[in-house]
Amino acid sequence: MEINKSDWKLFREKVPIWQERYMEQLIGDYMTLLRSGEKASDKFWALEERINQDRRRPGVILAMSKSNVIPNIVSFIHDHVITIDDLHDFSDDFQNTVSFFVNR
Repeated sequence: MEINKSDWKLFREKVPIWQERYMEQLIGDYMTLLRSGEKASDKFWALEERINQDRRRPGVILAMSKSNVIPNIVSFIHDHVITIDDLHDFSDDFQNTVSFFVNR
């Protein structure tokens, strides 16, 4: 699917908001991990592993290109950063395409 100009513009506007939301979720997860009763060294290494995994997610860093918009949106939905309802400002074609890939 070719992304139209208005959907592309809206995507670029919303990504920083969505990424900030995702990172807030991650920080909450990290705080829970750090407050656990585990040994400090275990918490440290678990946190390092988790950060290394999380930094590869689109919620932290992503390729800003039209060809990656749909896969990035689908990842945001699967990572519980956004929901389909967060796409209400996008075109119907865009929403339908995302829904198709989310429900596959």
